[in-house]
Amino acid sequence: ALSAEEVMETLKTGPQGLNSEEASNRLEEFGPNEIREEKRITALKILLDQFKSVLVVILMISAFVSGAILREFVDMYVILAIVILNAVLGFFHEYKAEKAVEAMKRMVAPTARVIREGKEGRIPSRELVPGDTILIEAGDRVPADVRLTKAVQFEIDEAPLTGESTPVTKGTKILSEETPVADRANMAFMGTHATRGRCEAVTTATGMRTEFGKIAELVQAVEEEPPPLKVKVERLGRRLGLISVFGCVLVFFLGYLFRSPIVESFMISVSLAVSAIPEGLPTVLIVTLSLGAGRMARNRAVVRRLASVETLGTTTVICSDKTGTLTKNEMTVREIYVNGQRIEVTGSGYEPKGEFLRDGEPLSAIDDLSLLLRIATLNSNAQLEADEGGWRMFGDPTEGALVVAAAKAGIRQDEAQDQYRRVGEIPFDSMRKRMSTIHTTPEGEKVAYVKGAPEIVLDRCDRVMEAGGIRQLTEGDREEILETTKVMARGALRVLAMAYKELPSALQEFTPEDVEEGLIFVGLTGMIDPARDEVPEAIRLTRQAGVKSVMVTGDHKLTAVAIAKEIGLLGEGEESRVLTGAELDDFSDEELEGAVDEMTVYARVSPQHKVRIAQALQKRGHVVAMTGDGVNDAPALKVADIGVAMGIKGTDVTKEASDMVLEDDNFATIVTAVEGGRHIYDNIRKYVKLMITANFDEFFQITAAALLGVPIPLIAVQILWINLVTDGIPAVALSVDPKAPDIMRRPPRNPAQGLMHGTWLFVVVAALLDFASDFVPFLWIYQTQGDIVKARTVVFTAIVVFEFLLAFNCRSDERSIWGLGWKGLTANKMLLVSVVVSLLLQLAIIYVPFLQTIFHTAPLSLHELGIAVLGGCSGFLVFPEILMRGRTRRA
Repeated sequence: ALSAEEVMETLKTGPQGLNSEEASNRLEEFGPNEIREEKRITALKILLDQFKSVLVVILMISAFVSGAILREFVDMYVILAIVILNAVLGFFHEYKAEKAVEAMKRMVAPTARVIREGKEGRIPSRELVPGDTILIEAGDRVPADVRLTKAVQFEIDEAPLTGESTPVTKGTKILSEETPVADRANMAFMGTHATRGRCEAVTTATGMRTEFGKIAELVQAVEEEPPPLKVKVERLGRRLGLISVFGCVLVFFLGYLFRSPIVESFMISVSLAVSAIPEGLPTVLIVTLSLGAGRMARNRAVVRRLASVETLGTTTVICSDKTGTLTKNEMTVREIYVNGQRIEVTGSGYEPKGEFLRDGEPLSAIDDLSLLLRIATLNSNAQLEADEGGWRMFGDPTEGALVVAAAKAGIRQDEAQDQYRRVGEIPFDSMRKRMSTIHTTPEGEKVAYVKGAPEIVLDRCDRVMEAGGIRQLTEGDREEILETTKVMARGALRVLAMAYKELPSALQEFTPEDVEEGLIFVGLTGMIDPARDEVPEAIRLTRQAGVKSVMVTGDHKLTAVAIAKEIGLLGEGEESRVLTGAELDDFSDEELEGAVDEMTVYARVSPQHKVRIAQALQKRGHVVAMTGDGVNDAPALKVADIGVAMGIKGTDVTKEASDMVLEDDNFATIVTAVEGGRHIYDNIRKYVKLMITANFDEFFQITAAALLGVPIPLIAVQILWINLVTDGIPAVALSVDPKAPDIMRRPPRNPAQGLMHGTWLFVVVAALLDFASDFVPFLWIYQTQGDIVKARTVVFTAIVVFEFLLAFNCRSDERSIWGLGWKGLTANKMLLVSVVVSLLLQLAIIYVPFLQTIFHTAPLSLHELGIAVLGGCSGFLVFPEILMRGRTRRA
């Protein structure tokens, strides 16, 4: 808000720059111009954290008990192998030390051109201090926050910092103190880079005091919450641990009361503890998440943190950037005003396909448009080129849109350039707001083609081009053209005016006074970055799924509203659901929390705004997915439950701060990922039901045996086999079970609900049914034959068969194995194969001699095998559609 002279006076510097002694003193006072990095988590800590899970701790205790007390060393080795495998897999996926700040450091220019003591030189940018005078040219990266003192056609790409989709023109004009960062046209910021022109500037902030540094502090200050899945697994582990401890103590004291030997009571209690823990759950969980992450990667959503895969399924709000995510990030001419008529241009993006419509009807000829489109393609430094699988634009996006519009009419840029050879140019200037190119015509004459801001170009026109020829420009014409400009601008179109002037053939020096006065007005072009074709359907799908879509953009309100209406985010008359960054600043945190559910579009927002929006939504109980591409988005991505970075135009900073990266930068891919997250969570619940049911059955078996004073039906190695193989193989198959048809017609589930929400009745009833069908044959064989090994083999086999049938009943919460029908049974071919393989393995355990020794089994006669299979077939009697009706809410 100060003039250049006042800035220099405040910073005690001048055009000659600082002297060496003063620069040295300031370097000591302010510190080096670099992004400081907080101490990062070490690889050792990440590895040790893998052993802090309640389930893992319980498994380690089980391993100790198996080896030190039960002397079952095979069991101990198996459990320890599971623990180590789980730790290695977890470490592999989580060893991604925070690199967001490191990536920000790479964006800081290594050197800077500085003026000190009146001499120009280069110094390491870390030695820059406030008050230093620096020089920046096109192609340079800005080394610190600076106030411009001189600028010549200077433009900067601020997308990494502000999200601005096109280069920003910079100047030295004094601005209001309330001007937001994105509109500070007299400032340049660390980490951005110059695309055009040059400037001289004085350094105002360095290091962590820069806008970049403030973002780095925000990134490092954010404390990430553990993913919901990790919390739920920990909660389940604690419950199972409590059940295990309670059962052990109960069985021990009951055994003591029934005068069993105290050592035997203790051993039974220990076996009970082993039976209560689903040893295979941690490993199957990681395998499931890895497979799910692989499926998402094939759909162009790369998940960086495994536990985030499930979190996607609970998402209730998607906060999406506009440019490149909801839109194509390809400026497109949508409307042309020529000869007093408005012409609609169809097609979008850089593909030169489309029609020109008047009142909805295609133009029979484009004669009226030919001059305007010729100006559009020749007064441009952008180049359109065919690329593999599409088209690429090199140069300014706005100029590129004009080249594409001309190509849609069959005017090829290379041919036009050959016919109208350019012999001069007066470049665009932020003060002049126009650009002129001078060409020789096929007849050898000279002509100037001009484009620029409508009001500026119109001021220099005294005639107008019409179908009938050229006539004088009247005041009524001016009013009509300016009103048309306002109408197009209200539709969020960026409007440029086109004009031309015939020049004397002898003219050799091209000055603005000679070229840009007495112009002939030709028409207007209105362009916009159009919405992606698939986005409206994706938004409809999110609404159907109960997920709210919100646009959060750095662009202007008019542009944001126009795109929001086009994609179906806003309806007519819903402008009250739009909030700007300036308006948001007036809200307290409590007021924002009260209003956030009503808002659909946030425009002209800053990094701090995005963080506040995410936090306000979370306080309202929402699970928030936040997209971003620029450095400014990194703090919000870390605060959000799911941070989604753009793979194409996203900076390394946002990618490192994110949980997921979109390879195609497409909003629709996020919706696909949400669907994938729901699918994965459904499948996790399926195999958790299966595993917990099996463990409860084992728990009941050992408890009943202790109370009746008979030998326990299962020994530790058999329990491990059931938990790891009999349940484990079908569990992995359930992890790839096909998704339910209605998966995106359900409301988001309550993230506070546990993994077992609504399933406990199913688990207990199924476990009791399994217990009854296994324990009765066990007692009968033991009582009639007195052979404990054979009795255990029967119950062992019966449990295995029951679990296989139960796996099919775990596929759906609504339908049993009968209701699924044959087609439902064969839908998951991997499950069928896993059941067959597991049955063959079970038969090998029963009939292969050396396996009999390991698993303490005996060969069964056909009659005994039939008893075991018949007991296991009670798995057909589990009806999810009845047992799951007790749920308070669909999970």
